[in-house]
Amino acid sequence: MPWHIYKPALTLLLLVTASAGNQGASAVQRFQTLQESVRRSRASKDWRSNVASARELKEFMNGSPDSVLELARAEIHAGELADAVRSVQEFVGMGQSTDLFAKSVEFAPLRNQAGFAEVRRTMQANLTPISLAATAFLLSDSQLLPEDLDYDPHTKQFLVTSVREKKILSTVNGVIQDFAKAPDDWPMFAIKVDANRGLVWATEVAMRGFVFAPQSDWGRSAVLCYDLRNGKLLRRIEGPHGSALGDMALVENGEVIVSDGEGGGVYRVLPKSDILQRLDNGDFVSPQTPTMHPDGNHVFVPDYVRGIGILELATRKVQWLSMERRYALSGIDGLYFDRGSLIAVQNGTSPERVVAFTLNPPLTTIASERIIERSTPTLGDPTHGVIVDDDFYYIANSGWDIVDGNGNFKPGTTPSKPKVMHVMLSRRRQGKD
Repeated sequence: MPWHIYKPALTLLLLVTASAGNQGASAVQRFQTLQESVRRSRASKDWRSNVASARELKEFMNGSPDSVLELARAEIHAGELADAVRSVQEFVGMGQSTDLFAKSVEFAPLRNQAGFAEVRRTMQANLTPISLAATAFLLSDSQLLPEDLDYDPHTKQFLVTSVREKKILSTVNGVIQDFAKAPDDWPMFAIKVDANRGLVWATEVAMRGFVFAPQSDWGRSAVLCYDLRNGKLLRRIEGPHGSALGDMALVENGEVIVSDGEGGGVYRVLPKSDILQRLDNGDFVSPQTPTMHPDGNHVFVPDYVRGIGILELATRKVQWLSMERRYALSGIDGLYFDRGSLIAVQNGTSPERVVAFTLNPPLTTIASERIIERSTPTLGDPTHGVIVDDDFYYIANSGWDIVDGNGNFKPGTTPSKPKVMHVMLSRRRQGKD
C-alpha cells in the first residue's frame, strides 16, 4: 500500500497514520502519543523536552532515517550541535539524502560544523544512479496506476492490479488484456496467484479521500478470490471497518496473509474460511507486504514506519531487525524472501530504491545490502514485485509520485507508461557490510 503519497514530511505521515481506523492498536496509539509529545515540545520551544521526545520517537521507530532526522532537528534547537552532526552522519550513512540540509533554516547551524562537509559528500554519493535491472516489458496504459503483480508459471502470464481502473490485467508475451474487475468498483491493490489450486487472491480498497470510490464506502476493503482460469469471482471477504487491506502473502498450504496498512493489523484467511483471523498483538503502525519465513512459523512484516518485524505466529510476538545505524529498513512497500535475503521495494526512503538485504544464517540480523536500482530515469515510483525462478520482476515508474491525496494526477504532470523491470538475483554481489 503506497502510503508514501501522504509523506512530503515526517509530521504529515505521523498525523495520517495516527488517524487510522484501528485506534485500539497499541503501536498506533504509541505513535500518536510520541508525535504529539514532539509537536507540543516544539510549539513551546522546550528544546530539552523536544530532544527527549525525539529520542523516544527514534527508539519506537527502531532508528529509522526519518526518526534520526527528527532527532537531529531537535538537537540543533537545543544547541547540541556535535550530537546533531553525529545524527546527520547516521542519516546519510543509511544511504539517505535530503534537501533540508541545504534549504532549511533549522539546519543552517550545522553547515559550518566540522564533519558536515563529509556529510554533504556522502549524501551526494547516495544519489549516484545504480541500475542492475533491465526493462522486462511496458504497460501500455499510462492511466493504470499499477500497484502489484504476480506470475502464473503454468500459463506464463503476469497479473497486474490497477488502482485507477479498478481491475486486474493479464499480460502474456506483450499482449495485455483484462482479467477481472473489482466487484465493488473500488481500487485494486494486492494480488497473489495460487497456481497449484487455480486461484487468484486480490484486494480492493476504498481509500479515504480517493475519488475512485464513493465517499460512503471510504474506509472499507475486502479480500477477493477469483478462478485463475476465467477470472470468475469465487469469494469476497469484507475487512474490518476502517481497514485498508492493501498487501498480501501466499502461504504454501493455500492460506493468505493480509496486512492492513491503515489500521495496523495483520490477518490470515484459511483456504476454506471466510473469516479474517488477526495474527498480531498491535505492534505495527502501517504493515505492508508480508513474506513468509522459511521455517513456516514466522512472517517478515515490513512496517512503513518501524522497519522489518519478524512476527512469530504461535505467540504473536515481534522481533525487529536492527537497522544498526546503517541500514534503512523503513519505507518498504514490497518485501520478498529469497534464499537468505530480503528483496525490498522502498518508496518511502530518499532516494527511493530497490535493494537486497542479505541476512545472517539464523535470519535474525542484516549482514549486508546491495542496491538493485536507485536514482535512475526508469525507476520513478516503484511499488511491488515477484520472484520468478532466478529473476525479480518489479513495477517501476508506477505514477504514484505524480498523484495527489485524492488519486488525481497533479496539475502540470503527464503520466508515462509504467514499466516492469527485472534483475537476475544470482548476480547479486555482497554489498555494504
